[in-house]
Amino acid sequence: MITLTDNAATKVKKILGDENKKDCALRLGVKGGGCSGFSYTLNIDEIFSESDQVFEDKGVKIVIDAKSFIYLSGTEVDYVENLSGSGFAFANPNAKRSCGCGSSFQA
Repeated sequence: MITLTDNAATKVKKILGDENKKDCALRLGVKGGGCSGFSYTLNIDEIFSESDQVFEDKGVKIVIDAKSFIYLSGTEVDYVENLSGSGFAFANPNAKRSCGCGSSFQA
């Protein structure tokens, strides 16, 4: 299961509304790269595969491909705003190590 904080859910709903894509989902994934081995990916998607894992949390549909789900299961997604900027942050229990900026991890 993947969960969103209230801040993340609010931000995703705003993005979906602003882009007139209310029927779409937040697609989470991982790809090779980044300073720790894997980078997180976030997209808005309306096309799903039979092998995708589909969740809903706080009124937001979340979709993850089967391969990424192995690395993201149990992750909580937050949206943070601070002096250094704003963006989505991941609390991933599968990450053995994360980079300083939090955008990549090692599993």
